[in-house]
Amino acid sequence: MPNSPISTSAARVLLLHSNDMHSHLEQAAKMSTYIAEQRRFYGTDRLLTLDIGDHMDRMRLETEGSDGLVNIALLNGAGYDAVTLGNNEGLTYTENVLERAYAKEARFAVLCANLKRSADGKRPEWLLPGTVIRKGGLRFGLIGVTAAFSDFYSMLGWDAGDPVKAAAEQVKALRPHADVMVLLSHLGLAFDKRIAEELNGIDLILGGHTHHLLEEPLVVRGTTICAAGKFGDQIGRVEIDIDPVSSRPVFLASCVPIAAYAEDAEAAAVIGRFRETGARLLSRTVARLGMALPASAERESPLGNLLAAGLRRWTEAEIGIVNAGQLLGGLAAGDVTAAQLHALCPSPINPCRMRLSGAHIRRALEESLLPEFVGMPIRGFGFRGHQLGTLAVDGLVVHYDPDGPPMGKLMDVRAADGPLDDGRLYTVGTIDMFTFGIGYESLKQGLEIRYYLPEFIRDVLAEELGREERIGDAARLRWVQAGR
Repeated sequence: MPNSPISTSAARVLLLHSNDMHSHLEQAAKMSTYIAEQRRFYGTDRLLTLDIGDHMDRMRLETEGSDGLVNIALLNGAGYDAVTLGNNEGLTYTENVLERAYAKEARFAVLCANLKRSADGKRPEWLLPGTVIRKGGLRFGLIGVTAAFSDFYSMLGWDAGDPVKAAAEQVKALRPHADVMVLLSHLGLAFDKRIAEELNGIDLILGGHTHHLLEEPLVVRGTTICAAGKFGDQIGRVEIDIDPVSSRPVFLASCVPIAAYAEDAEAAAVIGRFRETGARLLSRTVARLGMALPASAERESPLGNLLAAGLRRWTEAEIGIVNAGQLLGGLAAGDVTAAQLHALCPSPINPCRMRLSGAHIRRALEESLLPEFVGMPIRGFGFRGHQLGTLAVDGLVVHYDPDGPPMGKLMDVRAADGPLDDGRLYTVGTIDMFTFGIGYESLKQGLEIRYYLPEFIRDVLAEELGREERIGDAARLRWVQAGR
């Protein structure tokens, strides 16, 4: 059985795996302590350490200020052997930035079988579909795959192919040369189960992307599936031996909580150095405000209006719509630094443009007046705020009665050319998060969607903050209560 206990006092190889760290750097420093402890016991030749993607997250100042080099330094320091790319690496940085991080700085293998450059159909030299690493006298075939957000990847010059097909091709190529086949899967648990059901030849799947924690592994058709949750709260541990009768790998898998471990001193020093460097780089002034721009998740505010107007202009749309929860604070009069902008708008969310019916816009506007939507907690999909928030709009004037019934508070909604027409399609500048059906689900119904990469919505905000006339217009009310 793949998960039967190993009888020896120490397995032939110990595999440690992390996933979805999202730049929780102090947790990575604690993991370094645990990894070093296990390396002292097992020795470097019997310890295999892997990361399953989304180690980077640009909401963290050290990551933003170093283009991910702080994450590479921590992975190097901990002695990782191989990693795969998550969407937070592949979709928030250009290929040139990734080249600097992985080709010039990384001391580990970078694996992703389903990503190739669009221009020539090849992978850069630093990116491998799979590899074989020897540990404890065993040959480990390692394959990496990542979630195929093809529409987004194509705008950054990547072709994101079918991960199941790519994995199958690599299994065929590597299986003859491997005693243990391991898939580093940044696809999510549903995909991991599917691969275990459909593909022969994979012994172990290490999962991520959907932040699932498997305190006990799953076994599907003889394939063991493991995952260690999110944010570095746990590290995955798999003891590996070979059954002397069947010659098949035997796994004893668990997850180890990291909270009680002290931060590795060298890792903590790395974080400190990159914090100083990041703060210095992001101290540059991006705008100078003659007036304060408050922000609120619960009600209309000038900074929310400015962001909605910026999205409308950036995408050359008729209407701008964004959830106010994207902004974690307002701005005082005076100098605005890149660090302040990053702190109040940390989400790696991209602008997008779509054609959306008046009826779908109207439904979202009605929902944005309901407390269950305004206060809705949101996790993932690029969102790094706390709650969904109401809707900030531009290109619309909304008259409403706050005392009206749920889904019946709107009195009159006017676009630039007259009353909002439920049957008409409007061009709307908004955010990619809505296209995943998050929060205001009617905003997912857009047609002819175009994404804007690599810009984030904080880049849109920076552009608006540099235009004095636009700042003044942000104080104009878009939402007008009855009787006012």
